[in-house]
Amino acid sequence: MVEAISVIKYEGSNDVLAHKHEKEDFTIGSQLIVHETQEALFFRDGKIFDQFKAGRHTLVTNNIPKVRDYMKLGTGGINVFHCEVYFINMVTQMGIRWGTDSKVRLFDPASGLHVEIGASGNFNMRVTDSAKLILKLVGTTDGLMQSDVTGEGKSYGTGMFKALIINKVKANLARIIKEENLNILEIDAYLDVLSAKLMLDINDTLDEYGLTMPEFYVTSIVTPDDDPNFVRLKQQFADKTLKVREEEVKKAEAEAAQQRKIVEAQTEAQLKAVSAQGEADALRIKAQAEADAYRMQAQAEAQEMQMKGYTYRDETARQVGLEAMQNGITGGSGGGAGGGIGDVASLGVTLGAMGGVINMTRDAMAPIMGESQKVGEGFGNVVNGGVAPGTAPAPGSVPVAPAPVAPVSGGAPAAPVAPAAPAPATPAAEGAWNCPNCGKTGITSRFCPDCGTAKPV
Repeated sequence: MVEAISVIKYEGSNDVLAHKHEKEDFTIGSQLIVHETQEALFFRDGKIFDQFKAGRHTLVTNNIPKVRDYMKLGTGGINVFHCEVYFINMVTQMGIRWGTDSKVRLFDPASGLHVEIGASGNFNMRVTDSAKLILKLVGTTDGLMQSDVTGEGKSYGTGMFKALIINKVKANLARIIKEENLNILEIDAYLDVLSAKLMLDINDTLDEYGLTMPEFYVTSIVTPDDDPNFVRLKQQFADKTLKVREEEVKKAEAEAAQQRKIVEAQTEAQLKAVSAQGEADALRIKAQAEADAYRMQAQAEAQEMQMKGYTYRDETARQVGLEAMQNGITGGSGGGAGGGIGDVASLGVTLGAMGGVINMTRDAMAPIMGESQKVGEGFGNVVNGGVAPGTAPAPGSVPVAPAPVAPVSGGAPAAPVAPAAPAPATPAAEGAWNCPNCGKTGITSRFCPDCGTAKPV
C-alpha cells in the first residue's frame, strides 16, 4: 500500500532559509498551503517541476501537468505522484554581524605612512531568487539555515558567505579610502560612504546565489593607536589643523577689523549727513519764521493803511514830503517861514516825485503857508496905498503911493493934484507859466513855489 498525504505545508523557525518536506509521495487533489513569507518548489530528479507563491493550491494534473508521467496507481486505487517539495523563507534576516579577522594595511597619501586598520559591523540578508538558492546552495540536502550562510553562532570564519564578506571588505576597504581621498583620522565621519560602496561590491557576488543584502553597515573602524606611524600621523594632522585654524582666526580678525572700519566710516558719514540736514532744516525753519513774521507785519500795516483810507505808496510819498519840508523849514537860507517855503520850492525834484500826493501834506504845511500869506498881505496893503486888506493887487501891477495934496492958502483946500500915469506892466518872463492848481502866475521854475505842482508839459 502506498502511503500518501493530502495536506502539504511548513510552519517552522524564521532562521530556516530553506526546508525540504519530509514526504515525497502525494495524492492528486492534495492541498498545498504556502504562507505569505514563503515560496514552494516542486523537484523531480533534481529538476524544478513547478513553483508556487503564497496561497492555497489544489494539486491536480491541470496545474501540475509535468507530474502526469510520474503518476502511479496505488494498490488502493489512489493516484499518487512522487516529488520533492522545498519551502523557501523569503523574510529578511536582520542584524547579522560581521568583522575582519585581521588588520587591513593601507597607505595614507597625505602623510606617506602605512597604517593597519580593522573593521566590523552588521548586515541584513534575504532571498531574491528561490530557484537559484536551492540549485546552488541546497541541492539534495534537507534544508538551509541562516547560520549555514552567515556563520552566525558558529566558530569564527565558518559559513558559506562569511569568508566572502570578509574578503570583500578587506579587498575594497583600502581601495575605497584611497579613491575617496578619506583621512583615516576622520574615517568615522565617512562610515556611510564605506558602507554603501562595500554593499555594492558584496551584492554583485550574492546575486549569483539568489541572495542580497538590502542593508550593510560599517559600524566601527579599529585604528592602531599604539603604532608609532599612527601616532606620527595624528601629530602631523594636529599641527596642520592648528595652523589652518590660526590662519582662519587671523583672517576672521582682519575681516572683522575691516568691517568695523567700514561701519565706523558709514556711521560717521551718516552722522555728518544728519547734522547737515539738521542745520539745513534749522536755517529753513528760521528763514520761514522770519518770512512769516515779516508777512504778518506787512499784512497788519496794509490792513491799518486800508482802514485809514490810503495805500502803502501814499504813505511812502507822505513820509518823503514831510521829511523834505522839515529839511526845508529847518535848513533854509532865507530865515523864517518865507525862507523855508523858498527852500521847499527849490526841492522841485522831491516835490515833483510826490505828484498828486502833495495834497496829503497840505495840512502839515498849512501853518507855514498861513504865516507867509499874512506877511504878503501886509506888504501889499502898504505898497498899494490903502488897498483893502485881503485884496490882492492885480496881477502884474506895480504898487503906487497915494498922490500928495497941495496946501491951499487962506484955508481953502487946494485942488487935488492929478495922479501920475500908471507905469507900464512888467512883461512876463520868457517860459513863465501859471499853476493850474493854486492859480499862481508868472512861475519860472519847474515846480509851483506855492503848492509844488509840476510844470505842465
